Amino acid sequence: MSHSAIRERMPVVYLSHGAPPLADDPVWPGQLAEWSAELPRPTAILVVSAHWEDAPVTLGATTTVPLTYDFWGFPEHYYAVRYPAPGAPELAAKVRALLGPNVHEAPERGLDHGAYVPLVEMYPAADVPVLQLSMPTLDPVGLYDLGRRLAPLREEGVLIIGSGFFTHNLSEMRRDAAADEAPGWSREFDDWGARAVAAGDVDALLNFRHTAPAAGRAHPRTEHFAPLFVALGAGEADLSVRRSVIDGFWHGLAKRSIQLG
Repeated sequence: MSHSAIRERMPVVYLSHGAPPLADDPVWPGQLAEWSAELPRPTAILVVSAHWEDAPVTLGATTTVPLTYDFWGFPEHYYAVRYPAPGAPELAAKVRALLGPNVHEAPERGLDHGAYVPLVEMYPAADVPVLQLSMPTLDPVGLYDLGRRLAPLREEGVLIIGSGFFTHNLSEMRRDAAADEAPGWSREFDDWGARAVAAGDVDALLNFRHTAPAAGRAHPRTEHFAPLFVALGAGEADLSVRRSVIDGFWHGLAKRSIQLG
């Protein structure tokens, strides 16, 4: 492959998406906006969110439908957020071509908060077509393989986003924590993950339940780490070009976000 072709290939990202109040954070929205400004302009965006598990692989709405407000007990204004991004029927057809016939559709399911909360900050004009894809499994190797099968989309300008949270234990979330304050288990897991990413140690990341410190406490359930495996598979060709773009903590949870390519 020529150097120019490599330059044109879209990066892949895994981001910690935050909850709806992310919009009120004094730092994080700006970090996401700066990141998107550095990325090539995508032709479309494909999001795999921690908040949608469905087997077999299912595509969300290919037309613009209302958002999925998949959270409870928040002030009313968070339910008034809109993100009317164009639908992505052409991208949906390409995904079906790559994944085969056993792809389901959920035409009424709008983007969930794992998709639209960060996209509001990254692409506030809502002018890039967006498609959401379910996670059909939480098995790391299965998700890595899914990412590998989606990788050709990068050559067509599609930004593949795995959207989760680098540590995610809501029962130990510290809502009164200072901006970069975090408990030891969250810091230990985040430090391990940062080093594994920097080393390109995919095997350790896929086997994080056994290789990471405090893995069970950082992820009592693994759905928020799982989108990283899709991103790693989709970015396999660029594992040597990897970096943490955002780090630090939010209410004690690690918000580390990663770019491949």
